[in-house]
Amino acid sequence: MKNINNSKLKIIPLGGLEQIGMNITAFQFEDSIIVVDCGLSFPEDDMLGIDLVIPDVTFLKDNIDKVKGFIITHGHEDHIGALPYVLKEINIPIYTTKLTMGIIENKLKEHNLVKSTRRKVIKHGQSINLGAFRIEFIKTNHSIADASALAIYSPAGTVVHTGDFKVDYTPVFGDTIDLQRFGEIGKKGVLALMCDSTNAERPGFTMSEKSVGKTFDNIFAENKNSRIIVATFASNVDRVQQIINSAYKFGRKVVVEGRSMVSIIGIASELGYINIPDKTLIDIEQLKNYPDEQTVLITTGSQGESMAALSRMAAHIHKKVTIKPGDTVIFSSNPIPGNEKAVSKVINELSRTGANVIFQDTHVSGHACQEEIKLIYSLVRPKYAIPVHGEFRHLKAHAEVAKSIGIPKENIFIMQSGDVLELGEETAEVTGKVPTGTILVDGLGVGDVGNIVLRDRQHLAEDGILIVVLTLEKYSNQVLAGPDIVSRGFVYVRESEGLMDEARQVVSDALDSCLNKNISDWGKIKNTVKDSLSDYLWKKTKRNPMILPIIMEV
Repeated sequence: MKNINNSKLKIIPLGGLEQIGMNITAFQFEDSIIVVDCGLSFPEDDMLGIDLVIPDVTFLKDNIDKVKGFIITHGHEDHIGALPYVLKEINIPIYTTKLTMGIIENKLKEHNLVKSTRRKVIKHGQSINLGAFRIEFIKTNHSIADASALAIYSPAGTVVHTGDFKVDYTPVFGDTIDLQRFGEIGKKGVLALMCDSTNAERPGFTMSEKSVGKTFDNIFAENKNSRIIVATFASNVDRVQQIINSAYKFGRKVVVEGRSMVSIIGIASELGYINIPDKTLIDIEQLKNYPDEQTVLITTGSQGESMAALSRMAAHIHKKVTIKPGDTVIFSSNPIPGNEKAVSKVINELSRTGANVIFQDTHVSGHACQEEIKLIYSLVRPKYAIPVHGEFRHLKAHAEVAKSIGIPKENIFIMQSGDVLELGEETAEVTGKVPTGTILVDGLGVGDVGNIVLRDRQHLAEDGILIVVLTLEKYSNQVLAGPDIVSRGFVYVRESEGLMDEARQVVSDALDSCLNKNISDWGKIKNTVKDSLSDYLWKKTKRNPMILPIIMEV
């Protein structure tokens, strides 16, 4: 496809750079826009009370007549989680592979979007035409089955997007990554490669998922007399398959516990991505009918999430299962950056109940290390390198890997969310910015909590609140009642009576000075009360609580 009229291909990441999560990238050629992935990320520690973070898709809304569809690489939350929220604003078709679509449809059901969303299941090796683009799905390996890389053909040239991937020559389910196809596309000439950077800091190769199966066999052999509980990611269907294989080998029954785990394993077995021998799975209600040494629990909560099944079992608040001395608990995952504290807290709780906790060697990553990244580069041979999927340090490490195999420094683009990279056959440059950002989801509210509300929440969390209540007589502005001061999260009132009495006096004095000057504007009165109380409390306690004056009129 030679580019006749010299238009440029624009690559516009709307999220997923500078962080792990919230992956979403737009590709634009003239009047055609396609969107790859639509993920969410989880809140940072300072986002108090926020449940999820989704990308701001203003750019897509403003260009909705050009947007042709979502192309989804695989079924992890950081690639599909924002779909139900974004589809309510921009209703465009979804194209992806069978298992990924099964997981997405489950989400759409929860949000009543199944009927209104157009969907098409694509097989690996197939292509779809959307506007000026042709998109080919290429088989890759990852920690969830049916992951795809994409070859995006445009009149300006071909871009290869790896999605999340690793090279696994002995996958648990299905075929190995289609390296031959990467090579064939590379031979025809590739303008740019957008490649996963999650493990770009790690040298060597990522171990095969099968190696975990051997470890499980060994652990099962060593713990023949105890109940075994394995915590892992709900979406890692191959991991669950291997745990079931080991359980079957050692004659144990398996219980799957945790809402997300139950739903994904249900979808995977319905679509034929997991093989469970007959009579191996039992319902959690039947656990008590079997001795401990004949059972295995597979559960969510490997990241220390306080509401997930494992944390509830550890804290004795799970309705059906309590961890007891002698249980063997296996963490089949690594802590996601930022979750280390939560994970070690749960490990401590489990150990305290007398359980034997194992967290070594029972996990392999789903992402490529440096040697696999080099392999993809040597097959695809791109002109330009655009590291994606990672925090800045991962993208930087990836850029070094690309340099080491001969890609010139000026052809490597570490982009930021919102950058518009224009690619032509001879040139590539960042030419502008589009609006991007994060939208916070709290309960059912999408975007109604912004920076100001968060700032208030932080303020309340750090310093508490004082409410000053007083009653004024209508017309004459005489103080009829109060001022009373109610304190929440500031000091324990019973032990600080002196402080509270003085604070009340400070408010009274401020009020008197206002009324003596015949100030009747409530706004001014409130500000005067606020300022004088705030100064007094800062002098006395070096704290700045939020102060809310409430004036009533009788």
